[in-house]
Amino acid sequence: MTWWYWLFLGLILAGAEMLSPGGFYLLFFGIAALIVGALAGMDVVQTVWLQWLLFSGLAVASLVLFRGPLLRMTQHTPTHNVDTMIGESAVLLDDLSPGQTGKSELRGTTWSTRNDGSSPLTKGQRAIVTKVDGLMLWVRPE
Repeated sequence: MTWWYWLFLGLILAGAEMLSPGGFYLLFFGIAALIVGALAGMDVVQTVWLQWLLFSGLAVASLVLFRGPLLRMTQHTPTHNVDTMIGESAVLLDDLSPGQTGKSELRGTTWSTRNDGSSPLTKGQRAIVTKVDGLMLWVRPE
């Protein structure tokens, strides 16, 4: 194949990677095609079978070596600090009988709240968070 076919193929594959939802597969094939195109353009690799062999080897090798680290760099898991709210003080926005749910405010956000204690809680009272279950705060009187 002529060198500019390889460069064109590499650009198409790299562009398709940008349009795909992710996974970094086409990118490495595109880079391999660009490398083969550059080597063919400099007359380092002239035979077609050697170009295809080089393309395949570069694509697979770079995919195996670099895809994992690239995914780790781009996909980081968000940390949720809701479990650190245990022991903090929430301000009740509703009256809560034991076992009843309502609303409270903590860290500037309104939360669903369940009275985990044995005594009723009144609106405006401070309560200690004893458990976090999803978006539900379990509280007891302070």
